[in-house]
Amino acid sequence: MLDEDFKFIKPGEVRVRIAPSPTGMLHLGLARTALFNYLFAKKYQGSFILRIEDTDLERSDRLFEKDIIESLKWLGIEWSEGPDNGGVYRPYRQSQRLESYAKYLEKLLAEDKAYHCFCSEEELEAQRQYQLSIGEAPRYSGKCADLSKEEVKKILAEGKPSVIRFRMPGKKIEFDDLIRGKLEFDTSLIGDIVIAKDLATRGPNESLGGRREGWSPLYNFAVVIDDFEMKISHVIRGEDHIPNTPKQILIQEALNFPRPEYAHLPLILGPDRTKLSKRCGAVSISEYREAGYLPEALINFMAFLGWNPGIEREIYSLPSLVKEFSLEKVQKGGAVFNIKRLDFLNGFYIRSKSPEKLTELCLPYLIEEGLITPAFKTEQYPPAYGGMEIKQNYQISETGEEISLDFIQKIVSIYQERLKRISEISELTDFFFKDKLEYDKNLLKWGEMTDREIIKSLDRSEKILSKIKTENWAKENLERQIMPEAEKMGDRGYLLWPFRVSLTGKEASAGPFEIAEILGKEKTIKRIKEARGLLR
Repeated sequence: MLDEDFKFIKPGEVRVRIAPSPTGMLHLGLARTALFNYLFAKKYQGSFILRIEDTDLERSDRLFEKDIIESLKWLGIEWSEGPDNGGVYRPYRQSQRLESYAKYLEKLLAEDKAYHCFCSEEELEAQRQYQLSIGEAPRYSGKCADLSKEEVKKILAEGKPSVIRFRMPGKKIEFDDLIRGKLEFDTSLIGDIVIAKDLATRGPNESLGGRREGWSPLYNFAVVIDDFEMKISHVIRGEDHIPNTPKQILIQEALNFPRPEYAHLPLILGPDRTKLSKRCGAVSISEYREAGYLPEALINFMAFLGWNPGIEREIYSLPSLVKEFSLEKVQKGGAVFNIKRLDFLNGFYIRSKSPEKLTELCLPYLIEEGLITPAFKTEQYPPAYGGMEIKQNYQISETGEEISLDFIQKIVSIYQERLKRISEISELTDFFFKDKLEYDKNLLKWGEMTDREIIKSLDRSEKILSKIKTENWAKENLERQIMPEAEKMGDRGYLLWPFRVSLTGKEASAGPFEIAEILGKEKTIKRIKEARGLLR
């Protein structure tokens, strides 16, 4: 479809959906599909619907549903209709729509467009193996397709388990994919597909073999019914669903349903251009969240997994994506996952945060790592009236020392430029929350320095710092006192490297003057002495 074709879409006409199965956590691929549906709906002032496909009773779990809902909301992808907020076409869980499916199953059976199949799994597997052995694509043979009503009734009365199959008309199907253009399928190669399974529970409906509530609809059937009843105008989903589309179109035709527009998004591939694996990034959104990625970074990253605005701009907020997004600019070929790009975007959004907000985001990681613990205390407020105010401070877990939120904010601020993920804050800053550092003495060595030279360097630093008054203990003044001495040594690293390592115990860190300012004079001198002790 060309760009001018989209101009004829009237505001409010678009109705799209994301329909996850709660059989696992919300993963990156499905979140990308949800995002593209959301952007398309918002672009045309339409409706974005969340529908839960939970008819797989054995694998569906409300905990997974909870994760899907929470993850989408965390990303900022909100829906106008869904299982939690209702809507005109509720319910939005398939498990609550069984009567609706039964009605359409009755219709298909009554019109001989579907039939009961009693073939056992063993029979079907034997048939499948035979077809493969003679070079044919596996498909149902049609063994039960011509059973008479009397035969069907008799077998059902015997209690033999069955499925309901849809009679494939065996014709060619064409449809215009909004991303890929015209696609054509010969459905005679597919065979009659199963659209419902018997749960073997009895009910009052005879045309369904006395099992009204006993039929579990399968995907290709249920999705057609749901899309029709919820008036879905556009089905935007992954290209792995392309083989399902002709099956669904034929079911639509059998039920005289209108055909929605289809758009199939490219698969997300790993760096080696193979199917994305967990090792390369196919993890859940909640795992990305726990790893310290920001929702705006993931939104920006996912938008470029298959879509490109055609300009150099790389940074897009959700509102700006709504404005710029179009299906015409979605590529056909696979979208390659690049973790370095995600880290770059996440770093950008971390740097964009205010120190207060970034500290708020970092606190849970520092607490979880056991570096700090929340501490509450009461203060009289206002003093004249004898009221009490509860204030939250924090304690360094290892020492019990009370620290303020402002102290933590100073630590976070000097690492804001270095963070790629929020979760890195604990590893980068743990030395601030330790009483005594443990590290290899060789880490104090700059170049080919001997132990004697390192001791001499630390002595110089301590001598200079000891003379600085506590009230003058600020980054700028520390730098002003130390740097001239470092310059005298020819190579500043001979003074600055042992000094910085003595404070952090790390090969890489923020600068020594920022760190010393936060640690304070007493701790700074103490750590220099401890470092010198490692060499004696």
